Amino acid sequence: MATQNIYILAIESSCDDTAASVMLNGKILSNVVAGQSIHEAYGGVVPELASRAHQQNIVPVVQQALKRANVDKNQLSAIAFTRGPGLMGSLLVGTSFAKSLAYGLDIPLIDVNHMQAHILAHFIDEEGFNKPPFPFLGMTISGGHTQIVRVNSHFDMEVIGETIDDAVGEAFDKSGKILGLGYPAGPEIDKRAKLGNPKAFKFTKPKVEGLNFSFSGLKTAILYFIQKETKANPNFIEENLNDICASIQYTIIGILIDKLKLASKQTGISHIAIGGGVSANTGIRQALKDGEAKFGWTTYVPKFEFTTDNAAMIAIVGYLKYMEGDFAQQNVTASSRLKI
Repeated sequence: MATQNIYILAIESSCDDTAASVMLNGKILSNVVAGQSIHEAYGGVVPELASRAHQQNIVPVVQQALKRANVDKNQLSAIAFTRGPGLMGSLLVGTSFAKSLAYGLDIPLIDVNHMQAHILAHFIDEEGFNKPPFPFLGMTISGGHTQIVRVNSHFDMEVIGETIDDAVGEAFDKSGKILGLGYPAGPEIDKRAKLGNPKAFKFTKPKVEGLNFSFSGLKTAILYFIQKETKANPNFIEENLNDICASIQYTIIGILIDKLKLASKQTGISHIAIGGGVSANTGIRQALKDGEAKFGWTTYVPKFEFTTDNAAMIAIVGYLKYMEGDFAQQNVTASSRLKI
């Protein structure tokens, strides 16, 4: 008996990237992302501008995804879309488009939790990348989220630790802003950290009970440190930029790894997978790799293009839900604060 081909078109519009992807039976055929450079001038994402840009981008991005995949819309089995969490205006654009298209083609509609998708990106069929066995620990690190999740099966997840204030991506971006770096600052700090001494300046790690995180105190400590040093030497940042970036990155990575060590110890789980935009950071990837030798972990880092907001991760969740017959109704609504 021939196996049926399942074609999923996925749409992601939770923040400032409009993305579409086509998947066939768990394999990605196309993964298209349109970014929005307009926010760089503001030093952060402006929600109103983001939703307008999504409206302009969504049709060409979906067309491009179908074209690159060489798939006709009439071949599609289902439409998957990001229901939340994210910016409400941005989510509404993707939700409305997905509902209309599924209705017009008379095919199932599948709603996807963006945070689950970051974790389940590890289940995309990709050569050279292993899929973690259940149960495993998933750490999602991005501009809006920092969580440790116990993953018992594809759709049985439990958040066991999360940030009580800022997300790790914010810590990078706000530290960068203090140093006069552009937005987003994370990649720039990562690049400069490679050239600096990570132990040049010491920043105190916040003391937070259990598996939760806090980054706001670290951000304040960095601000006071820079103010004090530049008062004594106006060229302090310029003369020490690489060392400052290396020290900030070293501290942030230390916070993440300490919590992962504790989570692994408490749960007895040594398979650890990361996801989210900040998992593109080379320092974090290296620290995880080192954890394999130091702590006996087996670590899973997704392909670079599946770390930041993308529709391929929405497609894999759509595919897994399709296989379970888990479909959404046409009255489904976007939810900006959707929980795992």
